[in-house]
Amino acid sequence: MNACPVHLLRGKLRRASLRPTRQRIALGWLLFGKGDRHVTAETLYEEAVAMKVPVSLATVYNTLHQFTQAGLLNEIAVDGSRTYFDTNITPHHHFLIEETNSLVDIPKGEVAVSGLPQAPEGTEIARVDVIVRIKRTAVAAR
Repeated sequence: MNACPVHLLRGKLRRASLRPTRQRIALGWLLFGKGDRHVTAETLYEEAVAMKVPVSLATVYNTLHQFTQAGLLNEIAVDGSRTYFDTNITPHHHFLIEETNSLVDIPKGEVAVSGLPQAPEGTEIARVDVIVRIKRTAVAAR
């Protein structure tokens, strides 16, 4: 979103059938104005507070879930205790850096998933998320 982020963001929200409210615009600008990124609700809330955006943590959660349902974000659950929201909605996998609890995209084509089970009757596989946990080696830590 280089030239006119707010104008482009309003169009993006309208195309996703979301009304471009002030709070959605403000949070969307924080999310999408910096390129592809992974955020938690808490980190986005902290960014919003720092930018003097008047939102509650509950509003941030609601907005992230609305954006996800509208197809603007991917939700990535890690360990069931931490959820990340990814602005890159193309199919890809992630490294989880254990020391910082941050996600990094794995370049497309570097992970091959095979041997998936047949989905139960009446369902289909929507997406496969591979998360590779990494940590610094003792040599790199020196």
